[in-house]
Amino acid sequence: MRLFCFPYAGGGASAYRAWGDDLPQEVEVCPVQLPGRESRLRETPFTGIAPLINALAQALVPYLDLPFALFGHSMGAVISYETAHRLQQERGLHPVQLLVSARRAPQVPPTEEPFHRLPDAEFRQKLRNLNGTPKSILEDAELMRLLLPLLRADFELNDTYVPSASFMLECPITVYGGLADALARRQHLEAWREVTHASFLLRIFPGGHFFFLQESRQSFIRAIAEDLLRFLH
Repeated sequence: MRLFCFPYAGGGASAYRAWGDDLPQEVEVCPVQLPGRESRLRETPFTGIAPLINALAQALVPYLDLPFALFGHSMGAVISYETAHRLQQERGLHPVQLLVSARRAPQVPPTEEPFHRLPDAEFRQKLRNLNGTPKSILEDAELMRLLLPLLRADFELNDTYVPSASFMLECPITVYGGLADALARRQHLEAWREVTHASFLLRIFPGGHFFFLQESRQSFIRAIAEDLLRFLH
């Protein structure tokens, strides 16, 4: 099985770098590096979901010769869901499982005001509140000058996202959430069951929005390994 992993806003493929060692050998971890970050820093990032999904749907097809699953955290959850929807609608391809983390279901209205156009000081404070950007980066003026365009582009994609008109999937969905995550509350995670005709599972872990990298990393990795193998076997 191949597991394609999509990043959260401002994140890159390196967030999933260690997963290949942590997950069972039957799972080939394929982190997706989007433009504008890490090794693709000089490329222009996407600011809208439609052109991104157009590019992804074409780029992934050569790698779908094995059973595959899609994982995304926060913004990445939206990308993985829309990618699954596009592959289903246009190519009749279905992931073995869609795995989404720390993101309300696509049909649930946003709970926060858009903030990609906030002044720099307020924008940085929002990043601090999310607790996903290291303090050393937030306090590095030169580094933040380089990263702000990417961060604003990602949050614009997130803020302006409108789900597909026909949003039902045929694949199972597993949802992960942080107990203290104010951006993705339990009832909004539960709502993912409404977008699939197949099975649904919700797992809640201790921690906030970035529980899967911080407070609950080990237990989360064990859970995702268990969930993938259950469908693979």
